[in-house]
Amino acid sequence: MTNTAIPSYVALIPAAGVGARMAAGSPKQYLPINGKPMLRHTIDAFLSSPLIAHTYVVVSPGDAYIDGILPEQGAQLPVTVLRCGGATRMESIRNGLRHLGGTLTEHDWVLVHDAARPGLNAELIARLIEETGDDPVGGLLALPVVDTVKRSVAGEVSTVPRDSLWLAQTPQMFRHRLLLRALDAATDPGAITDDASAVEALGLAPKLVEGHPCNLKVTLPADIRIAEMYLAASQPTEKN
Repeated sequence: MTNTAIPSYVALIPAAGVGARMAAGSPKQYLPINGKPMLRHTIDAFLSSPLIAHTYVVVSPGDAYIDGILPEQGAQLPVTVLRCGGATRMESIRNGLRHLGGTLTEHDWVLVHDAARPGLNAELIARLIEETGDDPVGGLLALPVVDTVKRSVAGEVSTVPRDSLWLAQTPQMFRHRLLLRALDAATDPGAITDDASAVEALGLAPKLVEGHPCNLKVTLPADIRIAEMYLAASQPTEKN
């Protein structure tokens, strides 16, 4: 008999990092952007999408900030905080996936998204889901490289062909079982720079779906102003 199960789409946001490069007094995901904590912008992007069944946020066990930005989680919002974050992003994601093992089916998709990408929106989420479709592997948002790329090794500079180069973004969308298997098989955490690289290490090829510059990752202090400009531009204009 043909399996007609309709898959669910859930978001998983690893938010246990400390954001050392930001040099701030609190983890960077809680820094304010346009008057709202960065992580709340990220969560609200998934809440704005009718395609996302539930959003899970993975924080460290001792996180003292998350309850303050999500006082209405649970019954009022389809958001659950998982206090199982690890020492690395990969460990946090793996812990979160294991926690969801009894909740999701083999057909369900997990959209893993960086907490520090507050410019995500419902349109990009829909594009990723629609264009990835029933791909046997999964997919991720990414941007084709448009600038000339240089490589510098021991003082020698060369130009790298950019025709086939892409800059990976998030969300990165894979079925629960496949992503967990890929992360469990990763023997060298240093070689796994994102979820897609773990899947690629299994010999699989995720689909690249064109994203948008608004979905930038806030890493350095100067990135906050850029994120603020994108978020301000996305707000509806008040009518007189």
